[in-house]
Amino acid sequence: MSVFTQQDFADHEQVVFCSDDKTGLKAIIAIHNTNLGPALGGCRMWPYASEDEAIRDVLRLSRGMTYKSALAGLKLGGGKSVVIGNPRTDKTPALLDSLARAIDRLGGRYIAAEDSGTGVPDMKRMRKLTPFVAGVEEKPSDDGMRSGDPSPSTAYGTFVGIRAAVRERLGRDSLEGLKVAVQGIGNVGYDLARRLHEAGADLWLSDIDSRALARAEAEFGATVVAADEIFALDVDVFAPCALGAVINDRTLPQLKASIVAGAANNQLAEPRHGLALMNRGILYAPDYVINAGGIIDVYYEHAGLDAGRSELIAHIDRIDDNLTEIFARSRREERPTGEVADAIAEERFKG
Repeated sequence: MSVFTQQDFADHEQVVFCSDDKTGLKAIIAIHNTNLGPALGGCRMWPYASEDEAIRDVLRLSRGMTYKSALAGLKLGGGKSVVIGNPRTDKTPALLDSLARAIDRLGGRYIAAEDSGTGVPDMKRMRKLTPFVAGVEEKPSDDGMRSGDPSPSTAYGTFVGIRAAVRERLGRDSLEGLKVAVQGIGNVGYDLARRLHEAGADLWLSDIDSRALARAEAEFGATVVAADEIFALDVDVFAPCALGAVINDRTLPQLKASIVAGAANNQLAEPRHGLALMNRGILYAPDYVINAGGIIDVYYEHAGLDAGRSELIAHIDRIDDNLTEIFARSRREERPTGEVADAIAEERFKG
């Protein structure tokens, strides 16, 4: 099929297909927009059911990175890469080397970072063959030093965004007793659950990893629910922290939460689901706004900013300001929050 006729093609500047018979590499790199700077975005490895599914994912994700960086006030464009394959069985050092060489051939127009199916060790290996990889340097954290993994910053930013949404929709500053359903407790979701627990929230969790669920159940006093039950819980906040398109025609009618605010990318299966949420009185915190903590973290590293941790945290805290502006304009203009966020981002990167 043609990339140009894909419904998710949005005037992308460049889409590159990469293959290597020797290593089994089958990858797609999408550069959406570089008006504000080089396209930075994660490298995802996933056993896509088809090439079309992989194309759709990389187009959606790369576009989202443009909007995310613009709203976060970063001098970056949007890009993404996807590798078709199972990261547990198909990822090899040779395949990563081949991917690194493909990225290097783009001459810095695209800068990779970790994502689902890849990690800091993978990025460090690729960094040996190309400088166009970020998220590999050790950074100070609440507990000392940590790896280049930006997920703690993503979790913190999402926590900040949930507080903003709760203040807007429920008129309260405290999260004590707040009922939150978290879908997906990987690196980001688990850390978000920890922060919510420490703030006094009551948690309901679902994930495909039974060991992570057991650990979270014991550590946070959380209630574990089946994957197909998480949507219909009578909670205040539904926080999607797994894969995208979880707000769709099947799940949306089940929602009882007043707020949808989580770290997953592309939570709405289609833009019209944002309007459907608004019509039901459910406040949606646009995903690329609330989950921008990770890209802010990686940007500080990539740009060589020697700012202290306090400055990085202050930048992530501005997610609250962005959401507050979006919520206010949404009320004033009677438009879905996603449409308002898109309009603000486009004012910045299309300018």
